[in-house]
Amino acid sequence: MLNKFLHKLSDLTHIHHRAAFSDIPDRLPTRESTFRAIAKERYSCRAFKSTPLTEFQINHILEAARLAPSAVNKQPVHVWVVKSAEALEKLKGATEYTYGAPAVFMVGCRYEDAWVRKYDGKNGAEIDAAIVGTHIMLEASALGLGNVWVGSFDPAKIKADFPETEGYEIVCLFPVGVPDAGPSPRHSQRKDLEDFSSVL
Repeated sequence: MLNKFLHKLSDLTHIHHRAAFSDIPDRLPTRESTFRAIAKERYSCRAFKSTPLTEFQINHILEAARLAPSAVNKQPVHVWVVKSAEALEKLKGATEYTYGAPAVFMVGCRYEDAWVRKYDGKNGAEIDAAIVGTHIMLEASALGLGNVWVGSFDPAKIKADFPETEGYEIVCLFPVGVPDAGPSPRHSQRKDLEDFSSVL
């Protein structure tokens, strides 16, 4: 008798799940998320057309950067948009890797404003800046713009030529613009998932 009751209960539960459509994700074919599509298509662009960025594009990229998470929401990061001919020329004195982009987003952090891990004193400012930078890259890609993460630059030269950055450590630069080159042959080379990750 008890077994019959449990069997009927199981049937009723199954019917309820079907009625509530709770099992739809298990029955529908999976499809790639929008985010994963952007992450897959994005590449490091090293040649740009001279087409200026629009205010719409710049503001959308900055807003995506502003929304980036930071440790304890300290937000110890600032972004400068280098886009005037004079400013871009000055920036070339600090790095040869602007690739002719019409705009370069400079990301800096201030250590004294950041969260510090109590166990070992690790400061999270540069990590927060890296997260902001990732948002810049992915939003630019979502807008159809080429971009590249540049870490090779002379920070002392930037500080000297851009006094607006005083008090901040420049972490990364992002040339952004209409792409004039495709991805390199190495772009699609990725470790296999089993080599890249472990489930514990």
